[in-house]
Amino acid sequence: MDSAGAIVASIQGACRDLGLEVPSEQASRHIIGLGLTEAIAHLLPSLPEADYPKLVDRYRHHFLSQDADIPLFDGAERIVRDLHQAGFLLGVATGKSRRGLNRVLEQTGLGMYFHSTRCADECFSKPHPEMLEQLMDELGATRSRTLMIGDTSHDLQMAQNAGVAALAVSYGAHPRDELLAHAPLACLDQMGELEQWLLANA
Repeated sequence: MDSAGAIVASIQGACRDLGLEVPSEQASRHIIGLGLTEAIAHLLPSLPEADYPKLVDRYRHHFLSQDADIPLFDGAERIVRDLHQAGFLLGVATGKSRRGLNRVLEQTGLGMYFHSTRCADECFSKPHPEMLEQLMDELGATRSRTLMIGDTSHDLQMAQNAGVAALAVSYGAHPRDELLAHAPLACLDQMGELEQWLLANA
């Protein structure tokens, strides 16, 4: 989903509501993909943990006000459907909560295509490999036959920590140079390039 802008606006809005220093867009984008607790600790290291629930509440208020309007990237639904129909086992490893992911999968109609999912409130947050390890265990997938596709450095670090290949896409949250620093198999700039890469290599 093309959600980075909404996430940044929600982070900044939540900080503004609580009278906290409003982080830059770059800083806000950097924590996308982490669980909320880890994201807050990284973004606002001086904020007492006792205040985390207030910030999370305000973040959710801002995010949910626009959640239903966040679009899929062009072609995303078709690519996911085609991969599913071709027999690939598809999983999700996300910094979202279980409730948040279930809501998104229902709103988009994509839930039927994914065989397994893991969320940050069920496992260690990225870049810890637990989400990927649990997905591979559940699906019976070996490391050599697993590919992590991600738009953040946290995704690519998780893949490295899990010992699996990674493919980066630069049209999401983190800039291309940050993604390339983690030596993905390739870094693709458009959804159409992702489809072509998968057809040639998957």
